[in-house]
Amino acid sequence: MPFDRGGFVRAEAETCVQATAGEPARPMRVLFVASEYFPLAKTGGLGDVTGALPRALRGLGVDARVIIPAYRSALAKVSGLGRVETIEILPGRMIRIVEASVTFSRVPVYLVVCPELFDRPGGPYVDESSQDWADNAERFAVLAHAAVHLAMGRGGFPWQPDVVHAHDWQAGLVPLLLRFAPGPKPASIFTIHNAAFPGRFGFDQVRGLALPEEALGTDGAEFYGDVSFLKAGIYYADKLTTVSPTYARELCTPEFGGGFDGLLRSRQTDLVGILNGIDDELWNPATDKHLAHNYADPDCGGKQACKSALQRELGLPESPRNPLAIFASRLTEQKMADVVLNRISGALESAPDLQFALVGQGDRKLEQGFREIAQAHPNRIAVRLEYSEPLAHRLHAGGDLLLHGSRYEPCGLVQMYSMRYGTVPLVRNTGGLADSVNDADGASSTPTGFVFDQASGDAMMAAMMRGVDVYRRSPDLWRGLQRNGMRRDNGWQKSASRHHALYLQQAEAAFKVP
Repeated sequence: MPFDRGGFVRAEAETCVQATAGEPARPMRVLFVASEYFPLAKTGGLGDVTGALPRALRGLGVDARVIIPAYRSALAKVSGLGRVETIEILPGRMIRIVEASVTFSRVPVYLVVCPELFDRPGGPYVDESSQDWADNAERFAVLAHAAVHLAMGRGGFPWQPDVVHAHDWQAGLVPLLLRFAPGPKPASIFTIHNAAFPGRFGFDQVRGLALPEEALGTDGAEFYGDVSFLKAGIYYADKLTTVSPTYARELCTPEFGGGFDGLLRSRQTDLVGILNGIDDELWNPATDKHLAHNYADPDCGGKQACKSALQRELGLPESPRNPLAIFASRLTEQKMADVVLNRISGALESAPDLQFALVGQGDRKLEQGFREIAQAHPNRIAVRLEYSEPLAHRLHAGGDLLLHGSRYEPCGLVQMYSMRYGTVPLVRNTGGLADSVNDADGASSTPTGFVFDQASGDAMMAAMMRGVDVYRRSPDLWRGLQRNGMRRDNGWQKSASRHHALYLQQAEAAFKVP
């Protein structure tokens, strides 16, 4: 169906593409390309975003669909398989594109089935020893080629998008391949979730991946003598987005730009920061099936019951009045997990009634450090070196104060989960944390947490002691922080509306001929 810009109506309730005279209107079509999609595959916030945003867009009338690799975990979780197409995506590399459905989601999913690349133990990016898969360049090039095959309408699927929305370096080749594809094509949007991960590979690793030679120079995907999939997306996409307004500004600086700040400054008019949201149906303490007790208000008793249940589960003394600080992120230096490890013993000395609980995985040295410190403080510190979705829900419900002091944070969802559950966040003034948490001592009429500026142990611990002091001495202020956080609208509706508007703005680029 040919694209007609006049058929796009700029209103949330009217998202139809008008065909030529005599043909019926149809919804706008958007294809999400990503390496993660909750619940089929998730290592962090990317999976949550690609799981929730398409569903929210479908609520606005957009025909949003997702294409991801058919990891072992994904194949085990789909509820049904439909149409299948078998193609040679690279010389000698046969794949299948399979339609799939997920039980609780109305979003159609396409799986890129290639067992030798994706049906493996370990995670989407690393093996069981946490080492990057040596063939990641080929793995995600195959994803990109499959997505472009679908987007260009080359196969047997009776569906073609108006916009292709590619996410992070794993999908960075999609805008490049679309730019060089002959004939009319959809518009491309590329979202930078974290510029610290460039998807960088040597030229020897990208030979044989069917990439145009002219796209591999300085004015293209070349990055300090290598090829960066992230740069390919930044350079060739029609429009760029990132996951918060503050991070969009930070990306254009040397401190946060990851070496891409010059390129991003040159494309600053094409870069939009849209704050992520959370799935407020999945993360809802009033209905959450993972909790010992449901609640809609911090004073109703349900949250205190969840705290007691969490203390019992983690082996901590059941102490209703003791402040319980939680950490619920990857164990990395980005998340200041090293600072928490080095300072938590001092915090326990300064606050003798303080308890601390951590759930997460990451750097092996940090894991060992937290294991040892938990052994040294068995009645004060509980550590679970794992990722468990149900336990994450119970942690947010049972905690009092969230430690989330990242050195940089493009958006962050953990602080939004904690506010939703009445757990007060402590964050650094950066990226999406700055956009989503209002400091208790600031000018905001709706404070929700505690914010510090410097990425230092002193600044983080000072903010933590400030939070503990408010918990002890100012119960009315504490309840106000909890209520403000629980009432804050962190759902996907606002973000979906902004994305929808962006798709409409890019309508004139759809099915263009270069």
